[in-house]
Amino acid sequence: MGRKRTLIVKKTVSEADINRRIKEEKNRARIIPRLIFIKLLYSGMSVIDASKNVGVVKRVGYQWLRRWNESAYDGLVPRFAGGKPGRLTKEQKDELKVLLEEKDLWYLKDIVELIKTKFSVEYSERQVRRILKSFKMKHAKPYQVDYRKPDDADEK
Repeated sequence: MGRKRTLIVKKTVSEADINRRIKEEKNRARIIPRLIFIKLLYSGMSVIDASKNVGVVKRVGYQWLRRWNESAYDGLVPRFAGGKPGRLTKEQKDELKVLLEEKDLWYLKDIVELIKTKFSVEYSERQVRRILKSFKMKHAKPYQVDYRKPDDADEK
């Protein structure tokens, strides 16, 4: 059995200030467990026990403690990297949306081919569905239109 590794918590902020922050941060749900974790450390709980209490593994608890000691509250704010940029630029997506709105019925295969010829980018049908969803367009298999049907058939 290994010994418990203890790190010292820098008490740069008062416990009352942490409580105030918890009440303020109801909109930013990711920060609340981190503040509660630090509050538990302030009360003398070990990193392992405090981590279990807020529902994270001890490795995450040690990361939160290190970030708290480095930059207090700002260290607890999540750092999102942003991810890989899309293959189509915003302007290209806007142009694609205009092209799609010009015609009523599209097959996914046709949209994939349109993107490939117009923008020289290959997407799977699944990704095209995601793009359509981001445009708030509905994806459905187009119904068959009988070319022999007269234009005023619905009125009769």
